[in-house]
Amino acid sequence: MTHRGRHRRRKRGRALRAALAGTALALTAAATMISASQATDVEDAAALRPLTAPAAKDRLHVTERRVPQRWLDRLASAMGRPVGVAAVLDAADRALRASPDCTAEERAALPVAPAATRAYCWDAADTAGWRPGAVTTSGDADDDGHWGGHRVILSAWTRYEGPAGRGLARVAFVDADDPERLRHASALLVVPVDGGRDYRELASPVSGMVWYQDKLLVTAGAGDRTALYVYDLDRIQRTSVDAGTVGRVPGGWAAHGHRFVLPAVASYTLPGGRDTPRPAGISLDRSTAPDSLVVSEWVPADGDRPTRLWRYSFSSDPARAGLLATGAAGRVSAGEAYETRTTDVRGVLSYRSAWYLGRAAEARDRRGTLWRQDTGGARATRCGADETRLCWSGGAQSLSYWEETGEVWTQADGVLFATPLSSVEDALR
Repeated sequence: MTHRGRHRRRKRGRALRAALAGTALALTAAATMISASQATDVEDAAALRPLTAPAAKDRLHVTERRVPQRWLDRLASAMGRPVGVAAVLDAADRALRASPDCTAEERAALPVAPAATRAYCWDAADTAGWRPGAVTTSGDADDDGHWGGHRVILSAWTRYEGPAGRGLARVAFVDADDPERLRHASALLVVPVDGGRDYRELASPVSGMVWYQDKLLVTAGAGDRTALYVYDLDRIQRTSVDAGTVGRVPGGWAAHGHRFVLPAVASYTLPGGRDTPRPAGISLDRSTAPDSLVVSEWVPADGDRPTRLWRYSFSSDPARAGLLATGAAGRVSAGEAYETRTTDVRGVLSYRSAWYLGRAAEARDRRGTLWRQDTGGARATRCGADETRLCWSGGAQSLSYWEETGEVWTQADGVLFATPLSSVEDALR
């Protein structure tokens, strides 16, 4: 069992705060130049509408499928004893740049309001050919915000290459113990095949990701009926061959040059049917009892139907740590569910009675919108002299609330950043 210890929070550096403050001022000045006509381009959102019809909620259920234990044991027997998060952090030899060392173009990806209070940029050599995806943290994993004595941020990345468009997905494990010196190492996400004698790459963009207890849940792409894949962070495997292939190779195991792989241990499949929604964004809500997984689907900006939001409860059974609560035959039913008129939702967060939705920018050089909605109404963050709602980072992927620090984490265009939830609320007022 992974040991989780408490660790004293470290103070942020004055230089980082000063740089971020300067960035926020510059971005706010730029926001005042956005015309009022741009603000009207963002559709008005309305209050959330509860979905109560049994047929509508039934479309939201998923079914749990576990990878047979003998498959995982066979893989571990061939690859060596699994390791945990600490082993990946020990190998973290790549650095993120703090905000003062980011370029002006990179800092332009930060939101105008609420302003980021922490920001880090990825080295281009580490991300070339990879697209940023979801973010989750040890604040999701454990309510004290630590895992094995460490503060950790997980950042998902995806790439497609070759004429067939072969997909790869990986997770960067970021050691965030020292807020002025973040370092990282990555593990490739894979799926066991052939009875655990081999594994294949996860060919899927990771638009949503939640680390809960010892499990990592990630969204799957549209290639099959799988809604979510589940990974056990105590079952990370070391590779033995540095090759561009994935799986068993002559002399050992490879993972497209990565030193670690995460083999899936379970998945949640969709029921099928034309109106079955596919999870696109997910996050953890610790304000419910039990804790719950919050889910949003993706509907394009020009879509002619509402976006559905719903939640699944996590299991309270110690033998099912990090897994969803299931009923008969592994069925996972949705709890509360809603519809919203907001489209192109890229990040979802629920805390207490409010739902926060990050809406993508309509063009690459534009900004997005951050909404707070509930059954009573909707409000967006505003900024600039003309009170535009185009204040959020245009390319932000996912929302993750670190309850212990009160921060919301996300990333966009190669920039990993955080802003206090209290600042979100201030920008909404």
